[in-house]
Parts: sequence; C-alpha cells; structure tokens
Amino acid sequence: MENLTDRSKAMSSHSTPLAQSNSPSADIPNIDIGKAYDQHYTDAEIHYEQLEKLADFFGRNMPVHHHDRFYQIHVILNGTVRVHLDETSYTVDGPMFFLTPPTIPHAFVTDNDATGHVITARQQLVWELMGEMGPTRWGNNGIMNNPLCVALSPDYDATAKRMLYMLSLMADENDHNSMEHSLALKALLQLVLIDITRLSDQTQKKQKIRKEDVRIFHRFNELIEAHFHEHLSLARYSAMISVTEARLNEICRRLAGLPSKRLIMERLMQEARRLLTYSSAPITEISYQLGFKDPAYFARFFRRNAGITASQYREGKN
Repeated sequence: MENLTDRSKAMSSHSTPLAQSNSPSADIPNIDIGKAYDQHYTDAEIHYEQLEKLADFFGRNMPVHHHDRFYQIHVILNGTVRVHLDETSYTVDGPMFFLTPPTIPHAFVTDNDATGHVITARQQLVWELMGEMGPTRWGNNGIMNNPLCVALSPDYDATAKRMLYMLSLMADENDHNSMEHSLALKALLQLVLIDITRLSDQTQKKQKIRKEDVRIFHRFNELIEAHFHEHLSLARYSAMISVTEARLNEICRRLAGLPSKRLIMERLMQEARRLLTYSSAPITEISYQLGFKDPAYFARFFRRNAGITASQYREGKN
C-alpha cells in the first residue's frame, strides 16, 4: 500500500457534534476508501478487500460515516455484528450482509475474529449494472436506494450460497492491473447485486433503540477518535457528553456489545497495531505518539491486550 493516510485524519476531519437528521451533513465524515486506505484504488470503479484487512487498519468498531457516490456491501461470515444504518440498529450473527447506498450514515462493530468481504463500488457503475432491472427495483425508492441488513442461510438458501460463492471468486481476482480483472469484477458484482435484490425481502427486524441513545453512542465514538491519545478518564468523556458513566456504559453494552472503557482501550490498541504495521518508527517513539509517558508501561499495556509483545506483533506483520 502507498501513501496510507492516518485513520485519525480520515475519521476526524470534522470534530463538531454529529447531526441528528436522516441526511448526512458536514458533521458525519465522508470516507473515500481509495484515499483513506489504499491510493491504488483511487480511480477504480470497484474496490474489493477482505474484512479482516480493513479491520486491521480501521478497527473493529467503525464509527459513524458515509461514502459519497459509492455503494458498499459488507459480508460478515462469522461472529456477531452490530450494525447502525442511518437511525436503525440491528444485531445479527454471520453469515450476513448489509448494504449501504451513497450518503447513508452507518456504523458497525464486529467480533475480533470475524472474517468476510467488503465491496465498494461507484454509484454510476451500480446504476449501469442494475439498469436492465428497471428503476422500480433499484432506483429512487427501490432496493438499491435503501440500506439493507440480511442474515444469510447458505445451507438452506441457494441464493445465499451462490452469492457467497461469487464473493469468493471476487476474492480470488488478484491481478489488479489487467483488463480481464476489471471485467471479471464487474460481471461478478452484477451477479451479487442480483442476488441482493432476491434476498432483500429477508431484511432483519429492527431493534427498538432510542434515537437519543444512538446519538450518545456516536458522540462517544467521535470523542474517542479526537482524544484517545490523551488517555482521558471515562468520567471526563461522560461529562463531555453530559451523561452519567453508568448510562454511557449501558448504552455501549447494548449498541456495541462492549463496555465503554473497552471501546476506549480498543481504539488505543487499534492505533498501536496500525502504527506497528504501517510505520517504521521505533516502538519507543510509537509509545510516545500514543500518549504513553513511559514506554515500559506501553509495552505492558500492549502485551496484556494483544497476548504478545509489540515487537512480536510487528515481526508477524512483516
């Protein structure tokens, strides 16, 4: 990968409170996957990546964001996924997929060992591939203009089984510079999109979660993104949101399946893993970048949470 942008910049380009509306605003970050993750894909019509590779970079707790002019399909093969699509929340066990049309705000949390596929495709390409189905199926208020969250049962559903097979074929396409690669991805994506329309009537039941709780959860993630280097206490975060620590912890457990302190720690660990993987800086310097005053304390912190030393983690990524 070349010119990897710091995730903090990508996710914190706006630091004001999140908007409380159905449409994205300047308060909700727009992530261009090509610019934020891998510039090789800046001009590509389709970007495919394994879920676990993106999670190594962006983290398992993905704060609220949107993709302007891009559709995105997340397919999680195993584990529990907590998804927030616009103002609707779901908790689903894999295998499952969720679809986010352009500009739809979304956030999600996956288990640490979850695997899967992530496809990002330009809006115009999706329109072209789906055009033959007619606007009632995909345009305006049709399927492809609304977020979807669907559990998959490949053992019983031939459509789900075929969709997962098509995604495995997309994963096998590795020659990014060939015309054949581009044509193959387009053909496979069209088949995946067709299967999505066939599965769309199996959308999961929505969770009954108060909008205010979702707003608090998104605000907490936004503050973590802005201040995790400072090692603020949970009491400080709670005060900044004007809620009690107990209420914040209860909301995080319900919406993310993790206590509030764990979300703070996970963000710090995610940045540590990212710097160890993508930076050549000495580990001592990385510890200072992460706000640790004592490199020895960082070493203990990392080993306690990763199960291995920072040096062993870096060696395993090389």
